[in-house]
Amino acid sequence: MLNVKILGPGCVNCYMMRQVAVDALEMLDAEATIEHITDHDEMGKYPIMYTPGLVIDEQLVCAGRIPSIKEVMSWAEEALAREENDKSK
Repeated sequence: MLNVKILGPGCVNCYMMRQVAVDALEMLDAEATIEHITDHDEMGKYPIMYTPGLVIDEQLVCAGRIPSIKEVMSWAEEALAREENDKSK
């Protein structure tokens, strides 16, 4: 199961980022928890300069823009492949 975080203050772009992530995960039929981080101290744990940010399995994959559904699908597939690889070890 993927762990997805949206980093940002709760602006329109944050909600657009969340919807893109939800749509991409649904298209992949991937299970995920989605969390919206608005706390500045918590956001500071990631190398983010601009919001919104997208974190998948603790890796910042996008910041300062809203990615396409295709991009999020690609990042999610990479994270799922890493999970599978870690399980097989």
